[in-house]
Amino acid sequence: MALLEVTDITKSFGKTEVLKGISFSLEKGNVLSIIGSSGSGKTTLLRCLNFLEEADGGIIRVDNKVLFDSNTQHALTDAEIRQNRLHFGLVFQNFNLFPQYSVLENVCLAPKLHAKERPDYKTNAKEICDEIEAKARKLIDDVGLSAKCDAYPCELSGGQQQRVAIARALAMDPEILFFDEPTSALDPELTGEILRVIKELATREMTMVIVTHEMQFAAEVSDQVIFMDDGVIAEQGTPDEVFVHPKNERTKAFLSRYNNQ
Repeated sequence: MALLEVTDITKSFGKTEVLKGISFSLEKGNVLSIIGSSGSGKTTLLRCLNFLEEADGGIIRVDNKVLFDSNTQHALTDAEIRQNRLHFGLVFQNFNLFPQYSVLENVCLAPKLHAKERPDYKTNAKEICDEIEAKARKLIDDVGLSAKCDAYPCELSGGQQQRVAIARALAMDPEILFFDEPTSALDPELTGEILRVIKELATREMTMVIVTHEMQFAAEVSDQVIFMDDGVIAEQGTPDEVFVHPKNERTKAFLSRYNNQ
């Protein structure tokens, strides 16, 4: 059974249709890469799945639980949106770290805020916070930044900031981790360190959806690849089917631009 099921997701901004009926499923532990030209709807799709935008139509299920169904005509409350987001982690293009907080504080912030909703928080606050900080230090160490726990974002390279952002996303134990072009804001020499972290997560069978322009990386790390064009899925399949034996002419044209660079 699929962990993530997306059925006929649509989204418009004004009169502009950005998503025109997106459907796919993702098995637990698998990696899905989404490729396509700028403006094809990739980022909007991630934002709808993570409830930063509300889709106009369609159904989103995680582990067979319906998180969104436009057929119910039920507008999600803020509390429902917050609850839905707990299923997902999102790593942005531009890090989005809080500059006034240290690396450790950035990674601990969301878990500590969420912990305050626990019924035992008032009586066990110190113990709970200590556990959160210990877990955060482990995640920071996992991305190779244990020596930077007390550093601030301005003291880090772009690659280091993005690794902190990955640790922060993992701190909430998401079932699915989303990456929105995680290397687009980095110099080429820093891109490799982020791709290595993502590959390591893949070996741990972290379920991931990655929007990327790194074609070779997508071919290496993915179980499935989707090529989006003008708000629709023009082609999807295994890396071999999409990158080596594409059937759609738009896919062929898109990939030829990268192959010729």
